[in-house]
Amino acid sequence: MATLTTGVGRPGRGGTGDLRAAVTSAAGGDETDSGGGGCSFRRKGPVPGSGGGARLRSIAGTRPSVRNGQLLVSAGLPALDQLLGGGLAVGTLLLIEEDKYNIYSNLLFKYFLAEGIVCGHTLLVASAKEDPDDILQELPEPLHDDKYRKELDEVNSHKSQEEPDISMKIAWRYQNLPKMEAGPGSSSRFGHYYDVSKRMPQEMIQSAKRHRFFLPEEITLCPNVESCALTHGYTKLLHFIQRIISEEGFDGSCSQKKQKNILRIGIPNLGSPLWGDDICCADTPEHIHSLTRFLYVLRGLLRMSLSACIITLPSHLIQNKAVIARVRNLSDTVVGLESFLGSEREANSLYKDFHGLIHIHQIPRLNSLIGDVSDTKDLAFKLQRKVFTIERLHLPPDLSDTVSRSSKRDLVESAQQLSLGCGVMAGGKEHLDF
Repeated sequence: MATLTTGVGRPGRGGTGDLRAAVTSAAGGDETDSGGGGCSFRRKGPVPGSGGGARLRSIAGTRPSVRNGQLLVSAGLPALDQLLGGGLAVGTLLLIEEDKYNIYSNLLFKYFLAEGIVCGHTLLVASAKEDPDDILQELPEPLHDDKYRKELDEVNSHKSQEEPDISMKIAWRYQNLPKMEAGPGSSSRFGHYYDVSKRMPQEMIQSAKRHRFFLPEEITLCPNVESCALTHGYTKLLHFIQRIISEEGFDGSCSQKKQKNILRIGIPNLGSPLWGDDICCADTPEHIHSLTRFLYVLRGLLRMSLSACIITLPSHLIQNKAVIARVRNLSDTVVGLESFLGSEREANSLYKDFHGLIHIHQIPRLNSLIGDVSDTKDLAFKLQRKVFTIERLHLPPDLSDTVSRSSKRDLVESAQQLSLGCGVMAGGKEHLDF
């Protein structure tokens, strides 16, 4: 496999004038002294020789993060973008841990690709099971805001007709939490909505620039390629991704003739036996480090390029928990889907309005040694009619009242025991009011 290297720029060791000149040049302006007092200001202007080229924030389908200015793209589901801090950062990897029957994780995967076509991004779809062309034929149709609002109104009215006289009381632990995005918001909303009951028009798919990697075809073309560090499928895929990034200038090695664009990489069912990996087949697989090596090199390619990647992984089939931990650490964003289909929760009245739970295991904290953890828990998803929604899982009124009373009683008992242990209660009774 070709050696992949990265370069990190270092400032020169000259005086403060050299550093100030470097900052001025990077800012795209020239420095002008305002007097003899040593104060100066920088006048913004186009970089000489650049011809007024487009800046990164002008790339279609992107926006800068309000937290750190990192360039973001939409994952294809505005509610998921909201949970991830505004969107998916360019140069990062989104790992989707598949549900048991790979129904809803496959839907999120298609949302990501459909958003790329709508925004005019370049697609790279790699698969070992299904032909990438067939995957693109199943992408959902874009849904305009007015149609999406109509669909939500119909769903809400149908739900209100089923429960006309029930006044929902939110549990005490959810009262101060902000509401999830329920539909189209202001003009600053990021991402688009899609109709899962219809397919994207052929003219939109044909107009998109795309690359395909189908593992059975690649093995047939080059059957003798071997690697001691990675499986044959992973090696071929890394070479393919590196070639597309380099040839089309996503890494900045050659200037893009047209306006800068984003490369969206989609890899479904990674880690399955179809990729030549055996981590799903045994507790101590023979290629136990093959997947982690692949993710390590892939993330290096992403960091050096204008690209974003989504991977679905059958984590419920991996016997070795240490492998799952390493895969999560090598991913930037980790989202797990737990479907109620075929489980005991499917018959539980608490989850009757939902189809499964969504777990935000990890949120990227770029330029840091550790990842961030979402402070939003108890998230559920449901697929109704034409839309896929993510909502907070609220307790029903009777259960919330029970939880509130039991919690207060536990607090009173704990306070009384603590007071008795410290010798505060001497000959009298303490009254605790709530």
